[in-house]
Amino acid sequence: MTNESAYIYGRNTVIEALRSGKQIEKIFIVYGSKGNSIDTIYSLAKKNKVALVNYDKKKFFELEKKVAPREANTQGVIALLSQIDILSVDNIIKSAFDKEENPILIILDEINDPHNLGAIARSAECSGAAGMIITERNSAPLSPAAMKSSAGALEHIMLAKTGSLPATLKDLKNYGFWIIGTDSSAKNLYTDNLYDKPVAIVIGSEGKGMRPSTIKHCDHLIRIPMNGKINSLNASVSAGIVLFEIMRQKMKILSY
Repeated sequence: MTNESAYIYGRNTVIEALRSGKQIEKIFIVYGSKGNSIDTIYSLAKKNKVALVNYDKKKFFELEKKVAPREANTQGVIALLSQIDILSVDNIIKSAFDKEENPILIILDEINDPHNLGAIARSAECSGAAGMIITERNSAPLSPAAMKSSAGALEHIMLAKTGSLPATLKDLKNYGFWIIGTDSSAKNLYTDNLYDKPVAIVIGSEGKGMRPSTIKHCDHLIRIPMNGKINSLNASVSAGIVLFEIMRQKMKILSY
C-alpha cells in the first residue's frame, strides 16, 4: 500500500515546501498546466535541483488515486518528499574511507524501476557496501515502493545523487577508486580478482545497460556467464551476484 504521508499536493503547498528547503524527491505536474504558480514551481525546482516530470492526464490521475484522498484537490501538482537524507558525493566518499581501507560503492546509471533500486540497496547494505550513488535524472524516485523493496536498507546505507555521472566517476578515480562496470560482452568475469582496492561498481539501466559516456570511464568491465536462452539478468539480480562475490573474496571464503 502506498505511504500517503510521503506525498504532498496542491500548487501553493508544493511552492512553500520548495521555499522552505524541504527535501523533495520528485514533482509530478499534469502536462500542459499553466499559470504563475506553475512557473514558480518550475523555477524553484530548477534552483533546488529537484527532478520534475510531466504526466499526461491519465497517468497523473492514476498517481492521484494512489496517493491523495478522494476529496483532495491536487491542482495538477503532486510532490514526493524524500524520506532519507541525501549526502553529497564528497561526503559519501570520505565516509566510505572512514568505514574501511578498500570500500565498495555502488553506482546506478539511470536505474528507473523503484523495485530494482530498493532491491539493489538491500543487497548493497547486506553485503557491506559503503554506499550508493544514483543519477539525479532518469532514475527511479526514492518512493514508498523503493523503500519497501529495500526492506529498510535505504534507511541504513549512505546515498548520494549526482547531476553528472562522468564527472563523479572522475572524482572517484581521483580518490583512488577503480571503476568496474557490468557488461554482458566483457572479457573479465565477475569472479576475477579485481576487488582488492577501492572499487565503484556500476550497474546499468534496465534494458539499455550502461551509457557510452559511463563505459568510457570504466577501468574494467565484468560479466556474469549465462547458460540459458535469455542472455541478461535483472539489474538487481546482477548487482546482488557481484556484491556477494566481492564479499566472498574479501572474507576469503572458498567457492562452492
